[in-house]
Amino acid sequence: MSDPSPPPESPPPVPRGVIVIETALETMPLAPGVYRMLDAKGDALYVGKARALKKRVVSYTQLARLPERLRRMVSETMSMEIVTTHTEAEALLLEANLIKRLKPRYNIVLRDDKSYPWLMLTEDHDYPQIAKHRGARVRKGSYYGPFASAWAVNQTVTAMQRVFLLRSCADTVFNTRNRPCLLHQIRRCSAPCVERISKTDYAELVDQAKTFLAGKGGAVQQELAREMEAAAETLEFERAAAIRDRIRALTTVQGTDIINPASLTDADVIAAWQIAGQSCVQVFFFRGGRNNGNRAFYPTHGKTDEAPEILAAFLAQFYDDKPPPPLILLNHPVPEQDLIAEALTIKANSFGSGKKVEIALPQRGEKHAVVAHAELNAREALERKLAETAGQAKLLDGVADLFGLGAPPARIEVYDNSHIMGANAYGVMIVAGAEGFTKSAYRKFSIKSAITPGDDFAMMREMLERRFARALKTEGEGPGTPSWPDIVLIDGGAGQLSATRAVFDELGVDDVKLIAIAKGPDRDAGREWFHTDGMAPFQLPLRDPVLYFLQRLRDEAHRFAITTHRAGRSKALVTSELDEISGIGPARKRALLNHFGSARGVKQAGLVDLEAAPGVSKEIARKVYAYFHPGAHVDA
Repeated sequence: MSDPSPPPESPPPVPRGVIVIETALETMPLAPGVYRMLDAKGDALYVGKARALKKRVVSYTQLARLPERLRRMVSETMSMEIVTTHTEAEALLLEANLIKRLKPRYNIVLRDDKSYPWLMLTEDHDYPQIAKHRGARVRKGSYYGPFASAWAVNQTVTAMQRVFLLRSCADTVFNTRNRPCLLHQIRRCSAPCVERISKTDYAELVDQAKTFLAGKGGAVQQELAREMEAAAETLEFERAAAIRDRIRALTTVQGTDIINPASLTDADVIAAWQIAGQSCVQVFFFRGGRNNGNRAFYPTHGKTDEAPEILAAFLAQFYDDKPPPPLILLNHPVPEQDLIAEALTIKANSFGSGKKVEIALPQRGEKHAVVAHAELNAREALERKLAETAGQAKLLDGVADLFGLGAPPARIEVYDNSHIMGANAYGVMIVAGAEGFTKSAYRKFSIKSAITPGDDFAMMREMLERRFARALKTEGEGPGTPSWPDIVLIDGGAGQLSATRAVFDELGVDDVKLIAIAKGPDRDAGREWFHTDGMAPFQLPLRDPVLYFLQRLRDEAHRFAITTHRAGRSKALVTSELDEISGIGPARKRALLNHFGSARGVKQAGLVDLEAAPGVSKEIARKVYAYFHPGAHVDA
């Protein structure tokens, strides 16, 4: 008699994430929109967009067709949220905004939290000022940019001064000058502050500058040539020579080559390069026919993500908070290129551009050469970063060997503080890891308790208690998480180490390596003593790379502490008295400081001067004057 056949195997249980998605599909529309996969804590795992939500999301229930990375994402999904939009282009813009804000773990994420500088030409003064600008455009004026860096915009300001002789000084400086400054003497300013130029002639310079910034430098050069010839014909040789110098400066600024191509007026050149599962995206900004500089970005993504997919995600996120130019040149074709161009056109119109955005991949000519140059820069930047990361890995291995750690530290936190006799006391934390300094993780601690002058122990205790007590109470942040340190490094000796250990013992923190770095004899760098639990104090050889690394960590914390303290002290000096006056809010305080230049200037101003300040009523002027002159009689 044959053995009975084995019972059929029961099908494997359906993963919880698939059940969640299938439940959401029951009420999901076919409209365009954005969907979010959320984990058990409600944090976004993934953000996606779709022309038809239901058709797109159903694909996540077919696990066998998904790559391993997305299968893990589905397994972690505990809930879903959707937002419908009118069009797929709107969904793309919303998706980019949410990815940039939420930074989901399974998306390609552009980590770009820096503001870009712009060039500002003011329009609320008889003699407009040219200056660098960041932030909200609260002042009336024309804005040109963006620029890749402060250096790039400063170079342009200098060039504009040489060619158009526009003032760069603040209004408060302009209003108080009684003789020309050095910039006039070196022929970079027409000195309108002391009426060396009429309003009409200065307005003509401003018009020429605007024409140049609009990309019409040739027209400006022709106009200057006519002016020079006219001056020479009337025997005004000094004026003709001055115009000649301006033409030379303009010619230098308008030089063309691969770095400054003649065929690009307003465009961004964007190139991606990949090595070993990591990517660099290089962006060159061209505005008004000028190269406004370049910047490298390193988006986070999965190891299997290809350059076209990375570029597509980059484009939507990069222009989330800035106007795209009418032309974007790429080194790879991107999926849904027409849709991205449509979405960027919508974004450009929201900034008042009114121009259609074109995405192109040039195959020959000057534009192709510019893209190839950007691609070369992306490759070289990524190679440098990988080399630095490899060097950093060796240093972290050295730290692990030196202090007996089981593995290289993924996160090192360094603490320092700064104050003057207990006043304006601040503590800081800096963070370093395999990628170097992680500046987005830096923290400042305004010391709240009363500090006895010189009591650095008390400052350190408050700072550590606030940092670690909060981390232990916050769900998801504690031992074993990326935000939990492997090493805490403090500036000091055995006393600071004991104080820190006491704080950790009270909090129950026992899985962090504590290290104190004490300055050597006569505070000589290189003769530092290291203190840690379970080891006698020791010094490292003078040229030991690990010594240099730990010194650099300590010095960066010290720099950040000093900078934070100075900023807090300056803020306290400015706000200590003005903020105590009833009726003085931020807007009026700003108006007073802009008009008088400083809090001291406000304090020394007479009543008539206060009443004449823009944005300040007579009632407020009397309050301010009475506050600083309590014994004076002020008529109602």
